[in-house]
Amino acid sequence: MSTSENLTTYGPSALATPANAITLVRIGLAPVLVMILISAPDSLIPVWMWIGLAFSDGADGYIARRQGVTRSGAFLDPLADKLLVFSAFAALWFLHRVAGTPILIMGAREIAVSVYRTQVLASGHSLPARLPGKLKMVLQILVIGMALIPAVATHDAALINVTAWVATGVAVVSGIQYFVDSRSIKA
Repeated sequence: MSTSENLTTYGPSALATPANAITLVRIGLAPVLVMILISAPDSLIPVWMWIGLAFSDGADGYIARRQGVTRSGAFLDPLADKLLVFSAFAALWFLHRVAGTPILIMGAREIAVSVYRTQVLASGHSLPARLPGKLKMVLQILVIGMALIPAVATHDAALINVTAWVATGVAVVSGIQYFVDSRSIKA
């Protein structure tokens, strides 16, 4: 019996899946990360949490692709990503480790794209993430990871802010790409 025969598969309407369980844990850990970061900003615990959360994002996607992508997972995973990224950004802004303007621009992009993707999904179509969107997420994870490390936040603030602006630029480009891609759906 092969490994793939041992895997349980889930249909598109399934709710209780291993991938969704990981995603829900990620959502639940967002406020914990913020509380630890605010209460102990020089601790490495938030760094290790962030590394674990970043890897768990890949793990839930891998599991979902192997066991069956669900509509609930397609909704929850991006929600978890946004919640984790922007709660971490908010805490880091509060600690003066990341500038506010790139966070606001990236946040506005996320809201615009999320609203638009929801409308496209409601019409029976989808707008899957493309390479610039995935690169944006990697850059956001990198910015947050650097800003969480106390020594980097203290000595390399310029590097953190330059990387945040690069992430912002990629976010804007990927946001524009969603709107361009949707034109081919309506045609």
